[in-house]
Amino acid sequence: MTENKRKGFRFTHYEAPEQSPFEKLFDIFRELVTHTSGDVDEALDWLRELDKEYELTDENYTIDDFIEDLKAKGFLREEFKKGNGEGSGDGKGNLSITAKMERIIRQAALNQIFGKLKRSGSGNHKTGLSGRGDEHTGEYREFRFGDSLERISMTESLKNAQVNHGIGEFHLSEEDLVVEDTQYKAQMSTVLMIDISHSMILYGEDRITPAKKVAMALAELITTRYPKDTLEILVFGNDAWPIPIKDLPYLQVGPYHTNTVAGLQLAMDMLRRKRNTNKQIFMITDGKPSCLRLADGSYYKNSVGLDDYIVEKCYDMARQARKLHIPITTFMIAQDPYLTQFVRHFTEANKGKAFFTGLKGLGEMIFEDYEQNRRKRLKG
Repeated sequence: MTENKRKGFRFTHYEAPEQSPFEKLFDIFRELVTHTSGDVDEALDWLRELDKEYELTDENYTIDDFIEDLKAKGFLREEFKKGNGEGSGDGKGNLSITAKMERIIRQAALNQIFGKLKRSGSGNHKTGLSGRGDEHTGEYREFRFGDSLERISMTESLKNAQVNHGIGEFHLSEEDLVVEDTQYKAQMSTVLMIDISHSMILYGEDRITPAKKVAMALAELITTRYPKDTLEILVFGNDAWPIPIKDLPYLQVGPYHTNTVAGLQLAMDMLRRKRNTNKQIFMITDGKPSCLRLADGSYYKNSVGLDDYIVEKCYDMARQARKLHIPITTFMIAQDPYLTQFVRHFTEANKGKAFFTGLKGLGEMIFEDYEQNRRKRLKG
C-alpha cells in the first residue's frame, strides 16, 4: 500500500538574516534621520542612547567607527565653517546627509510602504482603450489602413498566408497581415499637498513623519515606475509653497495655522501648466482650515470650530477645481465628527474622494487611489 503523504506548512524558528555591524546600525540610523528631519547630530544622539540601552555595538565596532563608514561610503559629508580669518575653528565640521543618502531614504520609504507591489515595466498608465498606443496587449487583430509597418507580426502573418493559400506556392496578401494590438496609455500629473500646521505634532502624535514617508515613497514610485508622469509637492501652513523632492527628508512642521485655500490655489496653478489631460490633487491633512490670506496681505485666522467664511472659500476652490476637471482626494487623518462633515461637503463640491484614516495604512490607501485614478480615458 502506498503511504498517505500529508501536505501542509512546516513552521521553523525565525532566523534573522546575516547583517554586518554597519548594516544593522544603518537601518536604525536611516529611520532616525527621517524622524529628525535630516538633523544628523540629533539622529546620532538618539543612536548613542539606543546603543547604551540595547548594546548595539561592541569594542570591535563603535558608533564612531559607524560615523566614519558613513562618511567613507558617501552617506554623510562634513562641512567646515571658517573662523574669524584663522583656520576652521575647533577642526570639527557640521555633519549633513548627502544626495546619495536622500535617495536611500526615499527608496527605503518606497520599500516600506509599497513593498508588496509587483514591479512592471516603466511607462504610463493603461486606459483600457485599444488602438494605436504603445502598450502591447498580447492579442492580435487584422491589419488596418494606417497601421505602421513595424507593428506587423511577421510570424503570425506568414502563418496566415500558409493556412489561407497553401505552401505549394507562397503568396502573402493584405488579408493575411495581422498586427499585435496595443493600448493607449495616459499620463498623470499629480500634486501632493502636505499639511505642516502645528497640529501635525500636537496631542503626543507624530503625524508629519508618516506623511513625509508617504510623499517620499510616492515620489520614488512615480519617478522609477511611471517616469512619464509628474509629481509636484507643496506644503501649506499660513501660506503654501512648493518643495523639491530632495527636500522631503528635511520637512518640518511650523507654528502655522491651516491655509487650505492657499494650498489648493497653488496646486491648481501648478496643474494648469501641464499639458496632459489627467490631473489630480492629493491632500494629506489632519486639521480644519483655519487661515486665509486677504487681498491686503494680512491674515484672517480662526482656530475655534469651523469658520463659515473660511469654509465657504474652501468649497469655492473645490468647485473651481471641478470645473477644471481636477479631482481632489483628501486623506483626512483626524476623525472628529464636525471635521468629517466638512470634508464630506468639500468632496461633494469637487466630486472627488475622501478617505478618513489614521496613520496606519495611509501609504497603501494613497497608492491604491493613485493606481485607480491613473486609469483614465484620454480626452479630446
